[in-house]
Amino acid sequence: MAIKVVFCLPSLHLVGGMEKVLTIKANYFAEVFGYDVTIVLTDCKDKAPYFPLSDKVKVVNLDIDFENIRLYPIYLKVLLYSCKQLLYRKRLTKLLMSLRPDITVSMLRREINFITRIKDGSKKIGEMQFNRLNYRDFDYSGKHSSIKHFLSKLWMNQLIFNLKKVDKFVVLSWEDLERWPELNNIVVIHNPIEKLPERVSDCTSKKVISAGRYVGQKGFDMLLDSWKIVSSKHPEWSLNIYGAGDRTLFNEQITINGIEGSCNINGPVRDLTDQFCDSSIFAFSSRFEGFALVLTEAMSYGVPPVAFSCPCGPKDLITDGVNGLLVTPQNVDELAEKICYLIENEEIRKEIGRNARERAKDFTVDHMAKEWDKLFKSLLYSA
Repeated sequence: MAIKVVFCLPSLHLVGGMEKVLTIKANYFAEVFGYDVTIVLTDCKDKAPYFPLSDKVKVVNLDIDFENIRLYPIYLKVLLYSCKQLLYRKRLTKLLMSLRPDITVSMLRREINFITRIKDGSKKIGEMQFNRLNYRDFDYSGKHSSIKHFLSKLWMNQLIFNLKKVDKFVVLSWEDLERWPELNNIVVIHNPIEKLPERVSDCTSKKVISAGRYVGQKGFDMLLDSWKIVSSKHPEWSLNIYGAGDRTLFNEQITINGIEGSCNINGPVRDLTDQFCDSSIFAFSSRFEGFALVLTEAMSYGVPPVAFSCPCGPKDLITDGVNGLLVTPQNVDELAEKICYLIENEEIRKEIGRNARERAKDFTVDHMAKEWDKLFKSLLYSA
């Protein structure tokens, strides 16, 4: 009989790593393993998934709409959230009692606060798509910094309390594993890429690529400052960034840095195959990550990465000097220096690109899905 799995998260319409990873896994579980897979959503009922979802994967939207809370004044938000949370618990409980899944996976959103109290008979798993240091990341600046510190500590204590109750807690990197000493139910399963692509970069074009949402986390402000240095030494090379979000400030920074002729800020692209294959270096400038899926994807195309060794992901993926170059986090000058090093050493660039592709083989869904299958079966069939 097929293993029945339910995943819980807010929505699937966003261009995000969490949505992409879940889609890859759900499709594989349903198509290859023959699992009975259901994805339970709470928001954006009328919006279709951004990434292609198998017809064999069922989607149930509970229509809670937490997203619209942001439209209300602050004095109503707490009340509205509490009401919606109660409604979510009621509807999810009813659904799980009806479906009777074998496994229920929380992506550590709102259901993690109550999911272990739903007695539907399923094993409960928490899956962290962030790292501990930056989970529910706060800007601690300003006059309310002490309150923000208090809330951050309160939420983390609440999370630890809830995670101790799940059957297993999955994190994305060995680096992050060490940051959860309170837990003894924790395992590491890396995020997967869909497959190793047939096409690869030959690393001869004079193009550097980067990709991610246009938010502070991705560090594109630092990359643009770094590119000012690179461009002054190698004006024949160009930088192309792809992603979703507001590009206004970055375009202004390009003008201020005087790099309009060598740098392009582009919108999101569903499939970056052409762009990866036409690039010779991948620049990764994030301040923090859960695992850095786009870094793995770039490596799978044989594009050598130059990456900040931020928490978490790059140090799990890259052996410095072998299949990529690691850079001291947020060191703009060093990032520029190592990009220039690959620009100026074509044979080394090509060798690192070949090694990067070999490393990416370890992270295909064929490999990572087996880890999930092993985890599920250990919970269901262990004595």
